[in-house]
Amino acid sequence: MTTEQNRTKVWVEAMRLRTLPVSVAGVLAAVALSEIYGCFKLLPSLVCLLFAVLAQIASNFANEYFDYRGGLDRKGRVGPRRGVTEGDITPEAMLRATIATLGAACAAGCLLIIWGGWELVPVGLLVAGGVFAYSAGPYPLSHHALGEVAVVLFFGIIPVNMTYYIMSHQFGLAIFMVSLGIGLMGANILLVNNYRDIDDDRAAGKHTLATVFGGKFASTLYLLNGWVAMALAAPLFIELPVAVWVAPALYLGCHTMLWCALLKSRGSALNRLLGMTALNMLAFVLVFALIVFII
Repeated sequence: MTTEQNRTKVWVEAMRLRTLPVSVAGVLAAVALSEIYGCFKLLPSLVCLLFAVLAQIASNFANEYFDYRGGLDRKGRVGPRRGVTEGDITPEAMLRATIATLGAACAAGCLLIIWGGWELVPVGLLVAGGVFAYSAGPYPLSHHALGEVAVVLFFGIIPVNMTYYIMSHQFGLAIFMVSLGIGLMGANILLVNNYRDIDDDRAAGKHTLATVFGGKFASTLYLLNGWVAMALAAPLFIELPVAVWVAPALYLGCHTMLWCALLKSRGSALNRLLGMTALNMLAFVLVFALIVFII
């Protein structure tokens, strides 16, 4: 492998591709909802998707940089390779990449003002602040057992409701319920991550739900999150043709099997499970959206 190829691989790893389905899923869920309620618009949907993915990549970069600065990562960790900790990426380069990617996300966000109006600016500032608040500042959310709460807010409630608002200029209870469900599914990705890293996090003094309440609590919450997410969306599904129920049925079947695998897995084996959790979430939204657009 050439030096250039190796450099590219290191940066791709830093993007945490396994986690990106969570940002895509929130926007696609809003797209399906906008089609249901007759307000779908293609161009703003694509810009929302671009903004969401760029913001998540910026968050992943920032998390790696600030965890390194805080001494919370160590070489040879069980989870995905950390380029900064391993010496593949300099801290300065990672900080520059974080700022540049967040700047690109903000540029995409400014385009959304065309459809959503200037009232989007405070939301955009909140998202930009969340990129850093997750792992930096005087009270990093991910270090104080609030990471899952942040995921529910920034990858569920905000993207689903605001993407839908940009196309419809309306909010609704059904939209909020689905957004909360999407957030809970996204939180499961972080739960697997923290379940895997429980020993490393405890050694580093990092507080997560897994380190505070234990692995059994984290695995049980993983199971409950998926089922509660589908229960939150059930009132909407009841109003739609029966074909839509294929999406939650497939999701819950896979989710329950993944939970069983979670109970039996340890260490690096959980990396694959994390990716499968993210893909199951994305598959649910894709199937749901596909059925909605077909019927």
